[in-house]
Amino acid sequence: MTVYKSISEYNLHSATLSAAQFFQEVAPAQKPIVIRGFVKNWPLVAAAQKSPNAFVDYLNQFYQGTKAKMLVAPPAANKRFYYNEEMTDVNYLSGEERVDLFLGRLLELIDRETYPAISMQNARTSDILPGLVQDNQSDFFPHIEPRLWVGNEGIVSAHYDGSDNIACVVAGRRRFILFPPEQTANLYPGSLNFTPAGAPTSLVNFAQPDYERYPLFKQAQAAAYSAELAPGDAIFIPMLWWHHVESLSKVNALMNYWWNGSSAPNAISPSPIDSLNIALLAMRDLSPKQRDAWRCMFDHYLFKQGVDPASYIPEHQHHLLGDLSPEYITAVKEYFVTKLKQ
Repeated sequence: MTVYKSISEYNLHSATLSAAQFFQEVAPAQKPIVIRGFVKNWPLVAAAQKSPNAFVDYLNQFYQGTKAKMLVAPPAANKRFYYNEEMTDVNYLSGEERVDLFLGRLLELIDRETYPAISMQNARTSDILPGLVQDNQSDFFPHIEPRLWVGNEGIVSAHYDGSDNIACVVAGRRRFILFPPEQTANLYPGSLNFTPAGAPTSLVNFAQPDYERYPLFKQAQAAAYSAELAPGDAIFIPMLWWHHVESLSKVNALMNYWWNGSSAPNAISPSPIDSLNIALLAMRDLSPKQRDAWRCMFDHYLFKQGVDPASYIPEHQHHLLGDLSPEYITAVKEYFVTKLKQ
């Protein structure tokens, strides 16, 4: 049995954590934390703690008929939304459904011994349940629209987000297993361009790791953190931290907030993952030594591992190293559009 490291915690049942403290001290450290009781006062959480029916009734009062994307994985998938055996497709079906019908189905499956894993994922609350956020507000994120995830027992394999993330459990319980970015290679990520849910996913089955095929996964496990969250609790998952998520209840829900990075309201395209794909295209035929030389360039200009180049280059020649006007950003994009068409 794997013994995971514990994640640092704030307990808001007995202490305080201000938004200023979080954004000035906690988030910049880019280390995960659990915030117990972060949304304990939300009516949504109170309804879920009464009963599954009360939770569904509470959500349905905001519903106005818009369909949302749903996933259904058969019992043979063992609750895991993933690839099929040949990695030619995924092991679940997806489509759009009325939210009230989906929630009714969720209740119907509670007493079944054999049942599919069903999930409504990454839904914009303003689209499907207008008014829900106004009734369940966070002082930390007054201007960011959260996403809603609802389902029964299910497993989302280890993946990363291109933005900082606070995930708030509002119904049921969830178990999170987190890995720092430096464990990326040891998690054996799958394709950048064909993924089960949008982000590259670890190919290791955590329930039955194949150590012969994925021997470095033992190193990832030794560096992993884990926490189990109850309704009202939240977890801060920094950008590019891998997270494996298990929904442990037959009715569970999560609301999350993404900010910074590719999910920020003011994010500039291309996204970092787009840039990675472009770099793979541009450098695929270089030799190992040539790639290592380019790593030095990236370390200097982009990652600023030594002296900051903006500190010694005259400000009027900073270009992409400095402040960017909307006009300059547009000009740079147009330049690359032309280059990529050649």
